[in-house]
Amino acid sequence: MSDVQQAMALLITSFNKYSGKEGDKYTLSKGELKELLQNELSELLSKANDKAALDRIFKDLDTNKDNSVDFGEFVNLVSCLTQMCHEYFTNKK
Repeated sequence: MSDVQQAMALLITSFNKYSGKEGDKYTLSKGELKELLQNELSELLSKANDKAALDRIFKDLDTNKDNSVDFGEFVNLVSCLTQMCHEYFTNKK
């Protein structure tokens, strides 16, 4: 499996690890998202414990306003964070 395929599989596995604990296995509730952010992305999202920040992240991710974050919305978050970490963007002035 290529590196990109492994990364894709890891995204799916990570999402599935947290989704469905509180209901629909294809979405993340706000509580599930909080747990995922704290456990998997805490170094990048230092405000994952801040309730107001978490509310804003959840609201921004929930683009279809169904009060849950689906896999596509989760991938958008990871994509944006990946871009923020890439040297092309971090070295731009």
